[in-house]
Amino acid sequence: MSRVDHRHRHLDRIAEVRAGDGAEKVGYPIGIRTVEVVRTAMVGSGLIRLTLGGPGVDGFEAHVPDEHVKLVFADPDGTLRLPESNGTMLSWPRPSPTSREYTVRRFDPDARELDIDIAVHDGGLAAEWARTVEVGEPVHVAGPPGGLVVPDSYDKYLLGGDITALPAIARWLEEMPPTAEGWAVIEVADAGEEIPLDAPDGVAIHWLHRDGARPGTTDLLESAIRSLPVPGPSDEDSLYVWLAGEAGTLKPLRRWVRDELGLARRDYDITGYWKLGVADYDDDHD
Repeated sequence: MSRVDHRHRHLDRIAEVRAGDGAEKVGYPIGIRTVEVVRTAMVGSGLIRLTLGGPGVDGFEAHVPDEHVKLVFADPDGTLRLPESNGTMLSWPRPSPTSREYTVRRFDPDARELDIDIAVHDGGLAAEWARTVEVGEPVHVAGPPGGLVVPDSYDKYLLGGDITALPAIARWLEEMPPTAEGWAVIEVADAGEEIPLDAPDGVAIHWLHRDGARPGTTDLLESAIRSLPVPGPSDEDSLYVWLAGEAGTLKPLRRWVRDELGLARRDYDITGYWKLGVADYDDDHD
């Protein structure tokens, strides 16, 4: 009796959700792989791009803009403790090894290249490492465990966040249908952190400058987003909202999306990537 191969059924589910009318997170088989640094480059003044490659990227999966991988680092004493493959999942050692989570900015299977953009900030483990990492150095990558699949059928899209959300927003804009309409609102330190964005003509880009204020301490993002002419509860146009960045900054926007816009849970995703004053913060999803 022949067995049905279910290893790629997530691809069918991705296609189904993309053609549907509501977003859904779809899981992929999770792997742990050792790749190597191919090159590094600054992207604007606020992001360091690591291009990773080599045979270790073979079999890597990337399907949607909202995907994340973990870079796994050695312990302070130099001990490297990696998760182990367990079917389509990973078994992580306890206590968990040091890791940092980043958006998959770009994946090119033909060139065997994976881009990760890391926000520059003083004292960050990965940011400090990325400043000095050398070409050829091995990097241990876990994931992605899946991605948020958002249909192409929404009338309007609202994307927003700080520089930590910029890699995902940039990929979102590149992969949107050319007929997509909406807004992308990005808070950065100054004009030096702005980068070219390949957006559909119908998506308006709004850059917000903190002008010396510390990240995570302003209401720039909230004020700018709330001033946009987004569809409300009584409008016929459908809206999808994706926001990410400092958790405290996003808290009032969570309430606005739920209570004032009245969006259904499948019509938005709001994620705290980091929290002011908290090291190694776990993502806060809503």
